[in-house]
Amino acid sequence: MDKYEHERDGQYDFYRVFLPRVDSTRSVEELLGDNNDGVLNGNLIEFKLHVSDLGAVLFQCIKYLSALRIKGKSVPANILIVDVNASTIWLYRSAHYLIEIEKPYCGGASKNNAGFIGGNAEEIVHYDDPLGAERVVSLLRESNFTKIHIDENCIVGWAERFYREVPTARKEDFLGDDTGKHITIGEIRKPTRFARYIYPYTTQTNVKFHYLMDKLNDTLQKKNLGAFYTPDLYAEKSLELVRAAIARVPTGNDYIILDRCAGTGNLEVRLTDEELSHTVVSTIEYYEYKVLQELLGSKVRHIIPPVETAETFRAGLVAGSDALSKEFVENPVIKQYLDDPECTIILFENPPFAETTSLEHQKRGAGALSSAWKRSYVCEEMRKEVKGTACNDLGNAFIWSGFKYYLRQPTDSYIVYSPVKYWKAQHLIDREFLGGFAFNRRHFHTNLDACIMCAWWGNEAKQNEEIVLKGYDILPNGILAEAVVLPVKKVHELFSTKYYDKTSFAHAEENGILTGLNGLEADGSVKRRIKPLFSNEMIGYLVADSVGFDNPDAKSSLLVAGRYNGNGFFLRKDNYLEKLPMFCASRYITYNRAWTERGRIMKSADGAEKFFADVASGTLSQFLLKCLLFTCMEMQNHMRTFTGSDGRFYRNELCLDTTNGETIASRDLKNLALNEHEKVILRQWGRVFSWAKKTEKYDSSLTYGAYQIYAELDTFYKDERTGDIVYDNVELHTALAGLKALVKEYYNAEIVPVLFEYEFLK
Repeated sequence: MDKYEHERDGQYDFYRVFLPRVDSTRSVEELLGDNNDGVLNGNLIEFKLHVSDLGAVLFQCIKYLSALRIKGKSVPANILIVDVNASTIWLYRSAHYLIEIEKPYCGGASKNNAGFIGGNAEEIVHYDDPLGAERVVSLLRESNFTKIHIDENCIVGWAERFYREVPTARKEDFLGDDTGKHITIGEIRKPTRFARYIYPYTTQTNVKFHYLMDKLNDTLQKKNLGAFYTPDLYAEKSLELVRAAIARVPTGNDYIILDRCAGTGNLEVRLTDEELSHTVVSTIEYYEYKVLQELLGSKVRHIIPPVETAETFRAGLVAGSDALSKEFVENPVIKQYLDDPECTIILFENPPFAETTSLEHQKRGAGALSSAWKRSYVCEEMRKEVKGTACNDLGNAFIWSGFKYYLRQPTDSYIVYSPVKYWKAQHLIDREFLGGFAFNRRHFHTNLDACIMCAWWGNEAKQNEEIVLKGYDILPNGILAEAVVLPVKKVHELFSTKYYDKTSFAHAEENGILTGLNGLEADGSVKRRIKPLFSNEMIGYLVADSVGFDNPDAKSSLLVAGRYNGNGFFLRKDNYLEKLPMFCASRYITYNRAWTERGRIMKSADGAEKFFADVASGTLSQFLLKCLLFTCMEMQNHMRTFTGSDGRFYRNELCLDTTNGETIASRDLKNLALNEHEKVILRQWGRVFSWAKKTEKYDSSLTYGAYQIYAELDTFYKDERTGDIVYDNVELHTALAGLKALVKEYYNAEIVPVLFEYEFLK
């Protein structure tokens, strides 16, 4: 009779028996970190209740090892297939299956494995007797690994591991070769740290990795240089704009296509030989420059610098190729064309965008280094003409300088990839829009669905209030999706300039409390940027910061007291309703995550005049109450009820818990003419609250909103045996999930259209 009905039970019993003999410091959870049944020392272990097809299970293990290799993780030498009911282990050596391990696999590892023909097991161990058990202990103590070959499927994973393990390492330490004037033999070619895990990479150059070179920079260099990579399909599509720009070249004119940040040249690789003969490229990163030379050096008109010298390598960068330097602006190779009235300039670029305030820089103390570009010649000149946050964006420095130093004639053009913000909200340029596309940022070696604009600008001044892009995603089968039409409208006014309430409170005291993003009182360690005001006229504190939707949960807050780092305003009891559309607008991206929305749709106060007029006339009274209902149910409303360190009792007034008397919200919502959708939401809130009151931690003296119920009463624990999340009150968790779904539907149906009508969203 079987000992186990569930594989997980047998797995845990196996580890409970053998792990103390092998490594008592390890936990079962640590061994299960890669979605397999466990890696212990040099062993991949796979458990089955019954093993009926060794070949199929072996193939499943090979897929697991393939995934480890791609992630840059060591490939265990042993494969142990365990039949928990038969107490039997089959031992295989992964080295015999290296060819299969070095292939990438798609889909679940446990699927479509039947029919795999492997060799015989090296050994069969029955561990239900003392000798067999000791043999298992011996195997599990082995720490041998199978060496793998570096290729384009796994090099990013191994690079990331290398930079984690050697924090001071640079790209040359990992990728260096002996083909240039600067010779450093990198880890992949002469392994030292990875000597046990990888074979030396024997290909002379790095051209095989040309489309991954931006991902192979060391951690800080990635941040400093920004992103250069452009997906092949998008690069090819943007050539339509380049060729339209070429068609505008006056008869008899020469022309050049200039890319000051070409990376490895993936924007240019599909240009015709004729077009390449007019192309001038440059890149600032040394190993990208070497690949660029190899791929395009013999085809383009110029590459800057034209040849490598002993002085070319400069701390991983290329001397003379910093597009933001005065030296580059005055480069004589380019300047000969700028000075030629019979030459047309076509800029074609995907400028870098650098996250120079990232946590990575702060942790490494490299913030000043990451912002060195801000002290460049171009940025210094830009600040003389451009004010505000536009100067904080590395990509903007390229765009501004493109128009400032390179475009001179009406038929010159700039085809440029960048988020739309530089035109839409920062008003960096005022030139003629001649056409453009929108692309999904996720495919640019990022993990974010967002809109990237590839715009074709002419060189004649023109004020556009709206431009229209054709949007293209890339489908899983590797082709462009059907185009979608995406209008982009300019934003002129910010919430903070038109809608924030800047009036003072007549009897405010400065001895209140400040809160954090989680709605609780902020501890004394945080840097406080506002005064801890308190007034009986206050209802809370609202933050609706930023024009865009990057990091929306930090830029949008509704709290019972002032937020420690400010960026918002105190809500007044007498006019709070007219301020809630700002909070509602700030949640747009949470419920509209399509790539077409983030980066294209932004917050604005351009409709303020119309909005205030309609509020005054009563036209919007029902809409404001709808905003209130949404606010009461929205999880980002982090107002909580608690007693502060100042001894005051802070009550959440923007919720519908009337256990301790009506709230301001429950009082005002009596004036909402409920439709069926709203009645359903209120019934669902009733279910949520009824289950909340049955939880062990419910405190009848508090007034609960949806978020406080979620944060304090929807408790759970992790099952140590199965690893599953178990909720203490499944009915409450289910009711909250249902409320969230209803709120999303209500928001998009009842709130969003009006937000667009009054240009809170634009």
